[in-house]
Amino acid sequence: MKKIILNSEIEELSPEELDHIEQALLSRAQTISKLAYAPYSNFNVGAALLLENGEVLQSSNQENVSYPVGTCAERIVLGYAGANYPTSAPVMLAIVAHRAGEEKWAGVSPCGMCRQAINETENRFKKPITMLILSASGTVLRIKGISALLPIKFDDLNSAGLEY
Repeated sequence: MKKIILNSEIEELSPEELDHIEQALLSRAQTISKLAYAPYSNFNVGAALLLENGEVLQSSNQENVSYPVGTCAERIVLGYAGANYPTSAPVMLAIVAHRAGEEKWAGVSPCGMCRQAINETENRFKKPITMLILSASGTVLRIKGISALLPIKFDDLNSAGLEY
């Protein structure tokens, strides 16, 4: 048997340690999260995406009574960016969440489908996306590329196996 040890590097920062662009992106995600349509989970997620052309896009999760039909904030904003700015690579993605009726921010992390969508976007542009995730404690996780959250990725339909 061979053991494979995978390591991830994630930075934890106070909001004051963020630069003004990072702070503004988190603020946009917080604002849009309050407009989420989440009547079933009451878990509102907001995402703000900075593109290399300087555009900032935002989205919130949109639920549906037919549960799998709902869509996460991250996939909505990445899909919109791909359709409307197909030549401008995403640079940074801020993600926040809160439970309806609560003032405190909740911990969140991209779900598996969102992680794969982020991976596909990175592959498309051949550039990592820096993610900023607001934690329940108020600190911000800075993650430089999806590999830290998805170390064994599905990248290639023609590959004979996983490459480490």
